Amino acid sequence: MNLFNAFKDTILTALSALAAEGKLPAGLDTSKVTAEPPRDPSHGDIATNAAMVLCKAAGMKPRDLAGLLVEKLALVPGVTNAEIAGPGFINLRLDESAWRDVLRDILMTGTLFGDSDMGRGELVNVEYVSANPTGPMHVGHGRGAVVGDALAALLSKAGYAVTKEYYVNDAGAQVDKLADALFARYLVALEDMSQADFDAKLAAKEIEYGGDYLVPAAEKLVAVDGRKWVDADAEERRVALREFAIAQMMDLIREDLAVLGVHHDRFTSEKGLVDAGKVAEVLEDLEARGLIYVGVLEPPKGKTPDDWEARPQTLFKATEFGDDTDRALKKSDGSFTYFASDIAYHRDKYLRGFKQQIDVWGADHGGYVKRVAAAVKAVSGGEATFDAKLCQLVKLLDNGEPVKMSKRAGTFLTLREVVDELNDRSQGKGKDLFRFIMLTRKNDAPLEFDYSKVLEQSKDNLAFYVQYAHARARSVHRHGIEMFGPEAGDPEILAGADLALLEDPDEMALIRLLASWPRMVEGAAEAHEPHRLAYYMNDVAAGFHGLWNKGKDNAHLRFLHEDNKPLSLARLALVHGVSTVIASGLAVFGVEPVEEMR
Repeated sequence: MNLFNAFKDTILTALSALAAEGKLPAGLDTSKVTAEPPRDPSHGDIATNAAMVLCKAAGMKPRDLAGLLVEKLALVPGVTNAEIAGPGFINLRLDESAWRDVLRDILMTGTLFGDSDMGRGELVNVEYVSANPTGPMHVGHGRGAVVGDALAALLSKAGYAVTKEYYVNDAGAQVDKLADALFARYLVALEDMSQADFDAKLAAKEIEYGGDYLVPAAEKLVAVDGRKWVDADAEERRVALREFAIAQMMDLIREDLAVLGVHHDRFTSEKGLVDAGKVAEVLEDLEARGLIYVGVLEPPKGKTPDDWEARPQTLFKATEFGDDTDRALKKSDGSFTYFASDIAYHRDKYLRGFKQQIDVWGADHGGYVKRVAAAVKAVSGGEATFDAKLCQLVKLLDNGEPVKMSKRAGTFLTLREVVDELNDRSQGKGKDLFRFIMLTRKNDAPLEFDYSKVLEQSKDNLAFYVQYAHARARSVHRHGIEMFGPEAGDPEILAGADLALLEDPDEMALIRLLASWPRMVEGAAEAHEPHRLAYYMNDVAAGFHGLWNKGKDNAHLRFLHEDNKPLSLARLALVHGVSTVIASGLAVFGVEPVEEMR
């Protein structure tokens, strides 16, 4: 039950009744009417802007319209007071039984509480990670993987039909360099090249990818093909080794993603789009619509004439769709630019039915946002929306000191190494710790990941503080069963407890907070900001820990009283509600709630 949505429906019903009585014009546009918590809790439980947004169309003063609406709302069961505030806002106060009913709903619904039909099954494509298939993933890729995965889960919970997609950039020059590096490793494995010669070529930058992760791929190539490629035609060899290397690297990437519990629904190949003629097809379509021309671009800002080649290029009229400049579609050698492939890819997503497209990129892709947004608008005729979530870099530390790079990757610490280190230090909780911490900051804010702080058992560590609340709640749950038998652990029985016994202001404040979970889900989904849930869960944890501490100071406020079963069951209902909502939030994060802290 989303209490705020329920009251919005009640407000709309009251407006319809006023229209039927002739006190308001019929057919008013109520799409901007809201029902939400007032900014100041002392003003009430629910505030609505209905009179403010409808007064002009109704031809009335806001307070006059509000007066009509207040008369209706004051009669709604559960409303104890309805009053006009300021220029025409309406504040409602609810009987505490309305909030207790939401707690009952939490107990009966379980972790599905918060699920919404807001999305109405609309198709959404969330593309994330899409790292070049040239090596293992690093911690920055891991952040994008977690953000994309949590966003997809959040949108699913909000009622959207989500496809999680990975775009394989396998058509550029980088994969040719990967094939060349694999060939060098292949020669070393065959002992046709010494390690010293390999290292010299690497130092001279004749080899770009020098990490040890290519060694197993080279050894597998030897096992499969023997010396087949030593004296083969260079172009034939490069084509074959490129395909082999990409397959090996994508297996490696999938394994890295699996360590984080990330699994995509679809992998789309850039080369596949090119080979299928999709890039040529979209360019023909744009040209037929007069959106492509041959011209000379102005030099980029900051460039000197010596840095700029003024030459005719095939250009897309990106400026007609909100970009700062028109964009090149072909290179000087006649091949397609990366952007041309991007247009084809996003058009392909649109043709597959995705009118909502979300891409999670690294911060270094910020310059591509406007051009891709322009492309999506162009290829969809304005029907599709595009949102790029840029993930800032992660600074990896241990006790405040930068972590050394790894030999395996050559230039960076791999994601696998980070999670393995966390597993060693946390009794196998590396995945969950990594995922939670990656969601404690907005995606476009820099993030410091310090092993010592991630493992710190304090309220300053959100991952610990939230999990500790869940574990503590489950501990109370187990003690309740020991004290009163299985019924104390049955959500259905707890839902029937006398919740009117929950009278402490902090108990009611916590119930109100739990009741706002569905609204939090919808708001975070609408904003495409899963990190909001981390702060909400932290607030729930703080409220619960606060009640625990009050019980330590005041025996009457303890959760369990062996001589007072009705009160204990009521408080167990609240405790169960806390663990349920936290577990619901952790499920969106892809994090397993812990039963006890060790």
